[in-house]
Amino acid sequence: MARQQPRVLVGRIAAITGGARGIGRETARAFLREGMKVAIGDLDAALAEQTAAELQAELDARRPAGAAPPAAPAIRAYPLDVTDPASVRAFVEAAERDLGPLDVFDNNAGIMPLGTFLDESAESTRRQIDINVMGVIHGAREVLPRFVERGRGHLVNVASMAGKAGVPGAATYCGTKHFVVGLSEALRGELHYAGAPVDISCVMPAIVQTELAAGAKDTRGVKKVTPGDVAEAIVDALRTPRFDVYVPKAAGTITTVVGVLPRRGREGIARMIGADKTLIEADAGARRGYELRAAESDPRLEAGETRKTLTPGG
Repeated sequence: MARQQPRVLVGRIAAITGGARGIGRETARAFLREGMKVAIGDLDAALAEQTAAELQAELDARRPAGAAPPAAPAIRAYPLDVTDPASVRAFVEAAERDLGPLDVFDNNAGIMPLGTFLDESAESTRRQIDINVMGVIHGAREVLPRFVERGRGHLVNVASMAGKAGVPGAATYCGTKHFVVGLSEALRGELHYAGAPVDISCVMPAIVQTELAAGAKDTRGVKKVTPGDVAEAIVDALRTPRFDVYVPKAAGTITTVVGVLPRRGREGIARMIGADKTLIEADAGARRGYELRAAESDPRLEAGETRKTLTPGG
């Protein structure tokens, strides 16, 4: 069978949820390097605007001397609450109005509060489901009809290796990422059945060096990856479409091999490499800032409402 020719990404238009920081920001940067146009949406609209300005400035700095500046920015920022279907629709419509019909939609937004299930509040459970599950559903429901009608498009759902296993200390988070993996697989099957030429990629990183994973303990055998690693893996999946996108790639091999073992064997390996403790024994002090921000990722908070803040040492 002939090897599939990599797709040219120059001029393609992408939208990224949760694009103001972390993996979303680095994915936007990687897309811009490929010559794509990018819309980033985030609940923190001010930070999204700042991110867009910084990434556009980086792009401008790489422009050859004497080259004419572009007629319009290559990246734009928009307010986005992924838990609200109307907000997702407004984001997509604004992106397409300003940049053109979307070729790529990256369901990136997500939160990961840590703690045991018995200590987790009902509010935290609801928030994780609203963002990590319903946010992905709202994004897919908004863009897939557009992709099917146009006969092209690529939906990228950012899950996690936690979507292939249960990791102590993040029970609800693992459940939400299992959902993203299962949803992505079912959507891929439905699109194939319908003969729709729309691609789906499910991105499953190991622990990523972002604020979300602050304080997580190292595991043996699977190194932490950077947001840039994840971004490059997504770019590769756009060039040569594939469903399973493990970061690092070795994680896919490990998951496959471990998956054929009986439960006692799988759990024994998890203990041997420390995967059973990586989240449940995370450094709470290192996570305080993130946990506070994740706790406030609540669409019911009104703009301008006084929020709790951390004080040095407090």
